Amino acid sequence: MFTIENNGTILFQGDSVTDCGRDYSNKGSLGSGYALLTAAEMGRKYPNKNINFLNRGVSGNRVTDLNRRWDEDCLQLNPSWVSIYIGINDVWRRYDDNDPTSVEQFYEGYRKLIERTHEHTDAKLILVEPFCLPVPEDRKAWREDLDPKIQAIRVLAREFHTLYVPLDGLFASVSTQIDPAYFAEDGVHPTPAGHALISKAWLNTIHA
Repeated sequence: MFTIENNGTILFQGDSVTDCGRDYSNKGSLGSGYALLTAAEMGRKYPNKNINFLNRGVSGNRVTDLNRRWDEDCLQLNPSWVSIYIGINDVWRRYDDNDPTSVEQFYEGYRKLIERTHEHTDAKLILVEPFCLPVPEDRKAWREDLDPKIQAIRVLAREFHTLYVPLDGLFASVSTQIDPAYFAEDGVHPTPAGHALISKAWLNTIHA
């Protein structure tokens, strides 16, 4: 079991799935998605640990954006745990803006985030893989770009011995039993049920 230390800080980082409407003027705002659900459950389960939860997800971000703001939005916060959930916009921009991120660029940018975190903090890392469901129909074509990036994150998780949350397979599995839009109406942004699924998978990963 992975122990969350007393008075520790858990930082959620990523794009709009993590951001989920957080109030940027309130540094303690967690948004309304999986970060909030996870903090709520851990607070319920470990009321005496005094865990501090932070959300610094920013809608639209890619790996390169995280690198630009990593000093202020991660290293300076000195977290005990850093949860990184990034990648779907590195795919999406290829298809809506003709602005692709190669697998090599994605891997090197993600690797730099991990290295910088290890160099400047003692934080433990949790890597969360992006997912995409086949709604609407055009999302099916995204697999060509998404799948190699998921593999790149898995390689990094093995290399750096991080915890890993395998969301893509999980969402694919649950969506065989019901319309995939039930969990993500546009194939990417989770519904409340989708956020609950992410939170549960995250908590199961750290055995919390």
